[in-house]
Amino acid sequence: MSEQITAENCYEILTIAKKQRLSELKETAYRFMSDNFLQILKDPAVYGRLTGAERDLILKSRMEGKKSLMVAEIHDANVRVGSRPPSRESSRPQSPLSFVTVEENHMIYYYNEAKKEWKSLTRMPDEVNTKGCGICTMYNYLFVAGGIKGYGDKSKLSDKVFCYNPITDTWSEIRPLNQPRSQLKLVSMDGYLYAIGGECLFTVEKYDPRMDRWTTVAPLPKGAFAVAHEATICNGELYVSGGSLFYRLLKYDPKRDEWQECPYNNSRKKSTDMVAFKNFIYRFDVNREQGVSVFKYNTVVKMWHDSATLQQSNPLPFRCAVIGNCIYCVNKSQTLQFTVEEENARFGPEPLKAPFEAKGILFPFVLSLPEKAETSA
Repeated sequence: MSEQITAENCYEILTIAKKQRLSELKETAYRFMSDNFLQILKDPAVYGRLTGAERDLILKSRMEGKKSLMVAEIHDANVRVGSRPPSRESSRPQSPLSFVTVEENHMIYYYNEAKKEWKSLTRMPDEVNTKGCGICTMYNYLFVAGGIKGYGDKSKLSDKVFCYNPITDTWSEIRPLNQPRSQLKLVSMDGYLYAIGGECLFTVEKYDPRMDRWTTVAPLPKGAFAVAHEATICNGELYVSGGSLFYRLLKYDPKRDEWQECPYNNSRKKSTDMVAFKNFIYRFDVNREQGVSVFKYNTVVKMWHDSATLQQSNPLPFRCAVIGNCIYCVNKSQTLQFTVEEENARFGPEPLKAPFEAKGILFPFVLSLPEKAETSA
């Protein structure tokens, strides 16, 4: 019976196992529900009949396992494929954000800590639009939304949303966005996905995985910014940064469904990324002369402070992901490790190498892999 378990019959099998006190079969049913959580969550005939304790159990089981740093290869929406960078830039090393090759790998890699090397995990399906897409994780799934389909005059915005399950190693398509978007920010908060803005879009929509539905929420304030630079979640609130002439930080309160302006620090530069850790938002700036500068924003007292600097000549832009108290700053040339402790924060002495086969821009994120995937690699 345990080999014939499906999304349609898993609740019946669980019921039989409980009645007949077949503990192994009961565990198998729970494991199936956990491994296929999104599918179960959408089905009221299954999820609606589980107790609160059972729901907690299957989600907790899904989130267990060692967290792994991963990167997805994506592509910059601003650059025409095969175009050359402006000649005035040619005297210095090119940023990975300024040039895109025609070849798209669509690969996802994970960092194997035991072997200290990057390994291939999966290839994104060809239907996934890696140019200008939004990426985030929720419930130990990876979501990729929006982007641009095609090239040049034939390109058009996408509303498609794809989902990767690392436990079953499968890709699926979920409900499309209400509005096609490119250069959107995709984040997860309190069991919902939020698709924020996009090129010249101020609208925001929220995905409820249980209802399998996108709904519109309060838009970004008019005139906020043409494209959001970064977005992160801190203490159950969503923060979005952007701006061209000056830097702005906005906060979304889901209970009130409204946006508020936050204080911004005096840097006028576009930050390379921004991530949250405990009550703080860490903002990373790269500068040709000064290297990497880190600022932190205390979301409780609403104040900015300088946090740390790293002297590097011509540092390349990077994206960030957090595991424990370490913020990994990833690009194609290296991965910096920024460790946050009670009293201070600092960059580690030895950067990790990047996946050498990687093309395009590396977008880091964190998932827990099943043990068998870790050990077989």
